[in-house]
Amino acid sequence: MLTVPGLCWLCRMPLALGHWGICSVCAQSVRCRVCLCPQCGLPATHATLPCGRCLQKTPPWQRLVTVSDYAPPLSSLIHQLKFSRRGEIAVALSRLLLQEVLLARRATGLRLPDRIVSVPLWQRRHWRRGFNQTDLLCRPLARWLGCAWDSQSVTRVRATATQHHLSARLRKRNLKNAFRLELPVRGLHMVVVDDVVTTGSTVAEIAQLLLRNGAATVQVWCLCRTL
Repeated sequence: MLTVPGLCWLCRMPLALGHWGICSVCAQSVRCRVCLCPQCGLPATHATLPCGRCLQKTPPWQRLVTVSDYAPPLSSLIHQLKFSRRGEIAVALSRLLLQEVLLARRATGLRLPDRIVSVPLWQRRHWRRGFNQTDLLCRPLARWLGCAWDSQSVTRVRATATQHHLSARLRKRNLKNAFRLELPVRGLHMVVVDDVVTTGSTVAEIAQLLLRNGAATVQVWCLCRTL
């Protein structure tokens, strides 16, 4: 899809700011319409208290912020970003995520991070794709929030099977000890950024790694949470 600077990625109407992005009407329309648990990000009856699932089995992170379910039109933009080399989409998607973070901050006092980390790709997959899509999301987020970010904060130390068709149990086993922390995080409030969280196995493995190394808190921010 050919996109002209100054037009919304979704509705193709002119943007007031005159650059690539998503207009305020479309940004509002893609937001999740159901009440989500603030910890696991799955449907719940209360938007400020952990759900029954989290009370029974607490995730290794404290908060999860997401924009939407993994469904069109947002899923289509993410697919273009990842597989059609449309890196220019990343800033618009990052702005959507920032808006959701700021809404959560106003509503619940969400803590902003000292450092954000991106979910790393295995080096061969990174080489084939030419970029890591979560790096492209983190770069503007770190600038806007004034926090630290480094693409090598967490690295993937071994190849793992593609997760798409694995069960939650197999995903967890697949990712065991797949990541290595490269920077000190003791006492820091951390955020793990991913484009899509499905079962949560990947971000859980990274969150546990950060906490084992002394991180004060860990949040997960993602564009889509599969509901």
